Amino acid sequence: MQAVLDKLQALDVKPFSTLTVPQARTQASAADAARAVQWDKRISSNPEAQVTTKDIAIPSKSGALAARIYKPGGDGPFPVVVYYHGGGWVVADINVYDSAPRALALGAHAIVVSVEYRHAPEHKFPAAHEDAWTAYKWVVENIHSLNGNADKIAVAGESAGGNLAANVALMAKEMKAKQPVRQLLVYPVAGNDMNTDSYKENADAKPLGKADMEWFVKNTFSSMDQTSDKRLNLVGRDDLAGVAPATVITAQFDPLRSEGQAYADKLKAAGVEVDAKTFDGVTHEFFGMAKVVPQAKQAMDMAIADLTSAFNKAK
Repeated sequence: MQAVLDKLQALDVKPFSTLTVPQARTQASAADAARAVQWDKRISSNPEAQVTTKDIAIPSKSGALAARIYKPGGDGPFPVVVYYHGGGWVVADINVYDSAPRALALGAHAIVVSVEYRHAPEHKFPAAHEDAWTAYKWVVENIHSLNGNADKIAVAGESAGGNLAANVALMAKEMKAKQPVRQLLVYPVAGNDMNTDSYKENADAKPLGKADMEWFVKNTFSSMDQTSDKRLNLVGRDDLAGVAPATVITAQFDPLRSEGQAYADKLKAAGVEVDAKTFDGVTHEFFGMAKVVPQAKQAMDMAIADLTSAFNKAK
């Protein structure tokens, strides 16, 4: 993990809070740093590189949403994971977040649909949430044409994308639509309190600190009042009973750790089956770094085991 953080510094990556949106979108990412460490250490990209990809467009009221299909080898029909990338709803895209969906496709022997959604500040809240639900519904209805089995579908996401995945699972329950068999939430944005223990401990953490989260919120929401919306403040909800079983992964050096843990506890209290773990010695964004960060490999193995078990149980 330290090697990745050192590489971020060498790439002259600045805190988001000090940049304009265009600058933040064009500077190197944590994924770039991890790939550079992988290159330096001559670590092979196989076997994940053998997963095949295909870019598609998902129709929506606001125009086509880009998505990337990751397919493992072998014969289907395959189980399905709908994956939402991170980036605070403002930066990054399906290209930046490539390693996690690729590893999930290989490990869970599933089709992973990595979904692009509208970004703030051009499209403020709740645009990304609306797109996340539109994409999920489309996948449920159409994935059979790509050799996927919609009866074995899960949702997954990292950071802001973890919030989107959690909301899709809650929407599916609320709308009495097809529910995912599992939700994989990796350091999800799950609350609007920026004075939690982990915010205080990791105010100046890299690659995500408190000022960076404030920057994302300022760019995504029209006003601070909006952050009390139940779609953001998941820990404040009282309608969690009956939602899909969850895997919640959090990181020690991450402002979002406390709210992720609190959401896992709230789900458990509501009778939802939860597998939750905080990985020590790692920061926000560690999950897709399994090639270079041992805890990321452990977290990915945990995610794959839970998804595989859920798929095997599904009829």
